[in-house]
Amino acid sequence: MVFMNNTIYDYIQSKSFCCQCGKIHGSALQELIIEAGALKKLPGLIKKYGGHKVFVLSDVNTHSAAGETVCALLQDAGIPYSGYVFPQAHLEPDEFAVGGAVMHFDSSCDLILGVGSGVINDIGKILANLTGKLYMIVATAPSMDGYASATSSMARSGLKVSLNSCCPSVIIGDLEVLCAAPEQMLQSGLGDMVAKYVSICEWRIANLLIGEEYCPTIAQMVREALHKCVTNSEALVRREPDAVAAVMEGLVITGIAMSYAGISRPASGMEHYFSHIWDMRGLAFGTAVDTHGIQCGIGTLMGIRTYEQICKLTPNKEKALAYVTAFDAEAWNETLLEFLGSGAEAMIQNECKEGKYDKNKHAHRLEIILKNWDNVLKIIEEEIPAYELVAQALKAVGAPTLPEQLGISQEEIRGAFLTAKDIRDKYVGTRLLWDLGCLEEVADTLFPL
Repeated sequence: MVFMNNTIYDYIQSKSFCCQCGKIHGSALQELIIEAGALKKLPGLIKKYGGHKVFVLSDVNTHSAAGETVCALLQDAGIPYSGYVFPQAHLEPDEFAVGGAVMHFDSSCDLILGVGSGVINDIGKILANLTGKLYMIVATAPSMDGYASATSSMARSGLKVSLNSCCPSVIIGDLEVLCAAPEQMLQSGLGDMVAKYVSICEWRIANLLIGEEYCPTIAQMVREALHKCVTNSEALVRREPDAVAAVMEGLVITGIAMSYAGISRPASGMEHYFSHIWDMRGLAFGTAVDTHGIQCGIGTLMGIRTYEQICKLTPNKEKALAYVTAFDAEAWNETLLEFLGSGAEAMIQNECKEGKYDKNKHAHRLEIILKNWDNVLKIIEEEIPAYELVAQALKAVGAPTLPEQLGISQEEIRGAFLTAKDIRDKYVGTRLLWDLGCLEEVADTLFPL
């Protein structure tokens, strides 16, 4: 099966399929409702999927946006429920939030219903995975791409990690609720979508240089969803239902793509890691942070500028080998700890397993890079758009385009660029620059102090 210009409902109805990449792809998402008045279908969906008692999970903001309506609908339909409303105005997706959900969970419930967007959905998916209960989500904003993924983006011991959780069986997006979402949430959703320009590019580069598995079918479904979102950006700021639906569908498609791939590659790359670094500094030092998607939108623009610089480089074998020979891993670990706090400890431990700084492994990668440099440039040309195209799409919805607009200092911008390669074992643009011995050189060009 090859998806070309299909709707999201084609993906869901296909259940699973044997792909041209040789793998069978599938998603646990059974049903998606994105329409005006979709909430009215909730009681029927709960009964359809065998729910007898519902545990409703929300926070103070999402409970007001849709949770109160959800509870009233359940009560009118005679469906028993209990639940928990997180009292925090700003809820962090961490082990403490998960612990709160677990501690308040009513074990007599057989269905968990999240009411919210990113954080509530991530916590709800973990809770469902831990308890083995059916999970549904009522979306309150088209703000992030994790609705249909089987992972949860969390902060664990100060480090941003992606944890296996579960995919919801049903996603409900009532356009009356989604169109009323705060402007910041609409900006965040578009920011999370434009990130796919960089993530798909880096997925292809990783396939070429280190042999990471890549699926062109999955990449194409993400490209099509991305194109639809960007072309609707001006209508999004006017909260036109079709534009809001396009972004919501695009975000869900991306989640399905991650489920198909079994990894986050179709959805995140270097641009997400910039965001993760700023989040980690926020947790450790109380520095400025914004929503995940808004930071990813800015990170995407930083990523585009990075790839513009990469295209100007001429790889030099002797320079790269000398750079890596002089690299002091212990001194670098001290820099990580100073810049990121305790969250860096897990990153340092992970490197012991990953070995990306191993000189023999580097020499092997370098030979592949040198041999395939023209192909690397071709991938960048095919996947990375002009900076102004993405900047204009973000500006159309009033989203910031520079980290300074969020109160992020020049030191934090440069630091995120230099440390992003250490977040996880994923081959991204800044790792390519390190392999070429040009990381600080490009940092000096783009983000001088």
